[in-house]
Amino acid sequence: LAFYARQAGFAHSVAVISATLLAYPVIAADIAALFDARFAPENTMDAAAVRARLQEHLTTVRSLVEDSVVRYLIALVEAIWRTNVFQHDANGQLKKYFSFKINSNLVPDLPQPCPYAEIFVYAAYMEGIHLRGGKVARGGIRWSDRREDFRREVLGLIKAQMVKNAVIVPVGSKGGFVVKKSLVGLPREEQQVEVVRCYQTLIRGLLDITDNLHGNKVVPPAQVVRHDGDDPYLVVAADKGTATFSDIANALAAEYGFWLGDAFASGGSVGYDHKKMGITARGGWEAVKRHFRERGKDIQATPFTVAGVGDMSGDVFGNGMLLSSQIRLLAAFNHKHIFLDPNPDVEASFVERQRLFNLPASQWSDYNPRLISEGGGVFDRSAKTITVSPVVRGLLGTEENALTPDALIRLILGMDVELLWFGGIGTYVRANHETDVEVGDKTNDALRISASALKAKVIGEGANLGMTQKSRIEAAQQGVRLNTDAIDNSAGVDCSDHEVNIKILMQEVTRRRHFKIEERNRLLEAMTDEVAELVIYDNYLQTAALSLAEAKGIQLHGAYAGLMRRLEAKGKLNRALECLPDDVSLAARTRQNKPLTRPELAVLLAYAKMDIFDELITSKIPDEPRMANDLKRYFPVRLQENFEAEIAAHPLRREIIATHAANSIVNRCGIHFAHALEETSGAPLCDIVRAYATAREVFGLRALWGAIEKLDTKVPVAVQLELHHAVNTLVEHQALWFLGQEKQPLDVTALVAHYAPSVAGLAKAFREISGLQSSAVHQQAQAWIAVHVPSELSHQVAQLKSLRYATDIIRVAEATKASLSDAAAGYVGLAEMLSLPQLETAAAAIPLNAPWQAQARTAVLADLYEIIRNLSTCLLKNVKKDTVAKALEAFEVKNASRLVKYRQTLAHALGGGIDVGFLTLVNRGLRGLE
Repeated sequence: LAFYARQAGFAHSVAVISATLLAYPVIAADIAALFDARFAPENTMDAAAVRARLQEHLTTVRSLVEDSVVRYLIALVEAIWRTNVFQHDANGQLKKYFSFKINSNLVPDLPQPCPYAEIFVYAAYMEGIHLRGGKVARGGIRWSDRREDFRREVLGLIKAQMVKNAVIVPVGSKGGFVVKKSLVGLPREEQQVEVVRCYQTLIRGLLDITDNLHGNKVVPPAQVVRHDGDDPYLVVAADKGTATFSDIANALAAEYGFWLGDAFASGGSVGYDHKKMGITARGGWEAVKRHFRERGKDIQATPFTVAGVGDMSGDVFGNGMLLSSQIRLLAAFNHKHIFLDPNPDVEASFVERQRLFNLPASQWSDYNPRLISEGGGVFDRSAKTITVSPVVRGLLGTEENALTPDALIRLILGMDVELLWFGGIGTYVRANHETDVEVGDKTNDALRISASALKAKVIGEGANLGMTQKSRIEAAQQGVRLNTDAIDNSAGVDCSDHEVNIKILMQEVTRRRHFKIEERNRLLEAMTDEVAELVIYDNYLQTAALSLAEAKGIQLHGAYAGLMRRLEAKGKLNRALECLPDDVSLAARTRQNKPLTRPELAVLLAYAKMDIFDELITSKIPDEPRMANDLKRYFPVRLQENFEAEIAAHPLRREIIATHAANSIVNRCGIHFAHALEETSGAPLCDIVRAYATAREVFGLRALWGAIEKLDTKVPVAVQLELHHAVNTLVEHQALWFLGQEKQPLDVTALVAHYAPSVAGLAKAFREISGLQSSAVHQQAQAWIAVHVPSELSHQVAQLKSLRYATDIIRVAEATKASLSDAAAGYVGLAEMLSLPQLETAAAAIPLNAPWQAQARTAVLADLYEIIRNLSTCLLKNVKKDTVAKALEAFEVKNASRLVKYRQTLAHALGGGIDVGFLTLVNRGLRGLE
């Protein structure tokens, strides 16, 4: 426990803890007694009595330091949930290592963020930690070289992992271990044996105290007293130094009879090989392509300059540098070499990079020197100095003839290139006001540059923690296009997620259908490309969501402030920890027209998803029949077609559905959308998700979104964003309509069946009706056609402005037994008389600085829609032989002066901002007209 305390950031050393225990042997004995009372399987000791004795003993402790040590150790014992200390091995002997599952929230002064739980494993020859963000959590385990503070390293990684895992089913987890035996001078084979031994000990320590499943029955581990609930879900993955260890972990899972089998550790010999698939790099490349596309460049068709961290044998760097044949790689470095090619031949260098990628364990020193342009070369990082040619000096912007390797690398990181691609381990950029100590990556202190030194136009963070979050924000404010590592390299963990959940599914298939393991393995391999497509599409949608948010600029600052306040109130967000502005700073940035940067939006995006997920997972939504479709869409098509019943019985079905729904609403409609509607409507998030799903299905928006996405590189990005925003406006309007007009909670399936056919009919009817925004619709469609948006799509999206009244019109048609065309004509005519389009535009322009303003705006428009609907109903009920057009004309003549009055009243209300008292008068006036 003293060694855990060191990793947990306790102020006093192991030596001080030891000295204190030696000074107070009675207290030490009672701390041990408290541990026995809580965890010894056959113990009959009264823990309460031991606690009482310890409280008495505390009065005898002489110094403040000793008192803090004793209290800390007592708190640690109380924070432990489970331990293997009393377990025996196959020979009946106590085990040679300890593992403790700890409730992190009970550990005093634990560095933030505080995980849900952690398992600390201790042996004479190793130490390890596994941090989990929740019960269903997934993430890699790395071999760390930071013996003194490996928990700090893992904590930094899980922070990124939690944000990254917002796209997948489990929350984030991360683990690490250190090898205590010196490996210096040992042959590589002996080193590997020792590393594997330590890794196996960590995995055994995890499995020792994890519940198992036999069918649906939870089976606790033997000789383990549990102070938490059932907890059978444990999954690990590869990471730095453990890339080839998945089969080792799965062998241990088999030895323990663990229910997940080879789903315990993804990426093994029967799994998805991330490097072979290039999945992490391909996901990150979606972000890079979008950055360039938004700068007006197609990097798949036009040459562009690159500098990077890594080598061609590396997964992320190597795969990344093969994702476009137009890459001009000017410079790169890894732990051994520095590569410089000032004027590369695009075609020849691509072929050579491909050769190195296919060459086992290649280094930059294997690059064909004849293919390197004049002045370039491959240089050893162990050299005292490196002589640089005039052409390289010009490239790097230096006048020095000779540079140390570290100085040369700093210049490479600050090169004026179009893309800086991080594919290697290390944190290489800090904020101007950050210190190297704050960064926490001592190995690369000599290489690190500040954000102000960056000249790259775009940064792709294919590796974890290539930059600090503060440096990302500074770089973005300087005009650099970048996201965060959690966005850019999420595809790897997303792929592992699909692999594990497919394997879990196939366990049920095997049980029900006697599916052979060989058949399962062939099926897994056959689905590789489709799994990759599902994963990469997640990256595409997440980066699209950031671009949609970025395009809105400061318009959404009020909504973001509200979102952050709500998350803080729930105890889910620490703005300072996530480098997000407080309300005062955000208000100042609004006045200065300095919007939130993409790195900041990326963090908010993840927190918005996590909050919605948390609400959904505790609700009934994942159990509703109509959500079965969301569950199916997670899996490859051939699984959907062949194993529908097994998919429906998936052990993680609720988590998959909740994740899918949270991703859909945030990716499609924006970071702010669900929480803004929560404020506006007063409805809970679960009802808002239902309303969103209803609107999406009633109006068939998936096809529309897909058509807009196909315009990549074919139309200006600004036009694509306009099209998306037009769709989102419809979704917002209709979601609010369903929340206000239909019985709650919404029966999504029934509403879709009721409204969808009529909406499809109305789309045709609107084309035949002159009136409501018809000229504006035509003009907008023509404007999009002029910039190469297909004619049909242009008209479809332009028409959405009118179609958002569709559900009102359907209500009118049902109430009057009129045709959809007549109901639409009546509604449209009355809407024009009340200047509805102009009033909506005025309402949309009102700044929403408080929740009541959003509610007031919604209320006045809802009243207006209701009045138009009711007037339409009255009008159509009285239409006999006359046409709807004549009836409208008569109505307008009869009510001319009153219509003018109410238009003016509403325009004044909206144009001058919303006042609560005046709003009441407006509503009364509208009721009078009705």
